[in-house]
Amino acid sequence: MKNRVVITGLGVISSLGNDIDTFWNNLIQGKSGISHITQFDTSDYAVKIASEVKDFDPLNFIDKKETRRMDRFAQFAVAAAKMAVSHAGLNIDDRNAERVGVYIGSGIGGLATLEKQHRVLMDRGPRRVSPFFVPMMIANMASGIVSIQLGAKGPNSAAISACSTGTHCVGDAFRILQRGEADVMLAGGAEATIMPLAVAGFSAMTALSTRNDEPEKASRPFDKDRDGFVMGEGAGVLVLETLDHALKRGANIIAEVVGYGMTADAYHLTSPAPEGEGAKRAMEMAMRDAGLAPEEIDYINAHGTSTEYNDKFETMAIKGAFKDHAYKLAVSSTKSMLGHLLGAAGGVETIISALAIKEQILPPTINLENPDPECDLDYVPNEARKTRVRTALSNSLGFGGHNATILLKEYEEK
Repeated sequence: MKNRVVITGLGVISSLGNDIDTFWNNLIQGKSGISHITQFDTSDYAVKIASEVKDFDPLNFIDKKETRRMDRFAQFAVAAAKMAVSHAGLNIDDRNAERVGVYIGSGIGGLATLEKQHRVLMDRGPRRVSPFFVPMMIANMASGIVSIQLGAKGPNSAAISACSTGTHCVGDAFRILQRGEADVMLAGGAEATIMPLAVAGFSAMTALSTRNDEPEKASRPFDKDRDGFVMGEGAGVLVLETLDHALKRGANIIAEVVGYGMTADAYHLTSPAPEGEGAKRAMEMAMRDAGLAPEEIDYINAHGTSTEYNDKFETMAIKGAFKDHAYKLAVSSTKSMLGHLLGAAGGVETIISALAIKEQILPPTINLENPDPECDLDYVPNEARKTRVRTALSNSLGFGGHNATILLKEYEEK
């Protein structure tokens, strides 16, 4: 028998707020967190917009000395993790530390540290490179530092799978709990790559929106006038527990994790497989894992990047997986408001899916003004929708052909 797994705590750092209530209220109001980049001078850049975290003070979560040894992405991870643990009312101490694990990934890791230390190397020579350079840069360090900060001694790892990272981390943590290898897992993703090198690189691929004059309207998934995604940053961390453990300590249960699917396109470095074949199989796998029929799914938080091929092929994948029911379920892309948080996207979007179930309201896809005829599903356009939400599925589709789907359900005693 597999353990049932539930969500009991949420923590988020984002352009729409650095606490769950602010974040959720802004999201369901359809606000955009996208604005002009402030972290560096974009005068020479074709792309001048991003979804930056605002008003973040790491000292609210981390000792001043320790912050100097952490890249921004790791600071985000620690902040979101501590927030999630507090939200869950969880105490980690010597009695339970070995049964509490961490599975937090990053698609890119400490890019700010890499850029800074490369400049040091070029300008001042190898002896001036920081001894903290490597541990600050490597992408697994979000998970490592969170375990150190919280004293969590259980299973510890980090998926690194581009834009699927956060969802893979949640799904892999779900499996650890199902198998009984831990009682509690902190899972999700963190990213902080709004840096010159990343913006230049994604821009060179023509992957980013150049709607610089209207930042808040730049991310427009499923809209005919979309011209690329908008980079975002932040972190999303969830507390997952076995149901038995949650019930024993009287935890507040937000939703249940019931299914996980992961596939590969085996097709192209950056483009999704034709007709979203890999994404279709990931959704089908998650539903089989949960023992749910397509007709039992109420909502999909789409990967929905606002790029030409993703939006079209993900729509085709949904139609392939859900057949006629595809036109009866609701789909929305919260990247229309948050931008694309890369490795953190899956963590944040799993949080959104859990809140949709808890609050019985669907966040909108904003900026859907001129729907693409090839994207003809119900994308909850422009305004949040109060409705019955029993199940929610969240997709993440990453460069390299990584596909991950997590499936949540309203918690019910059985």
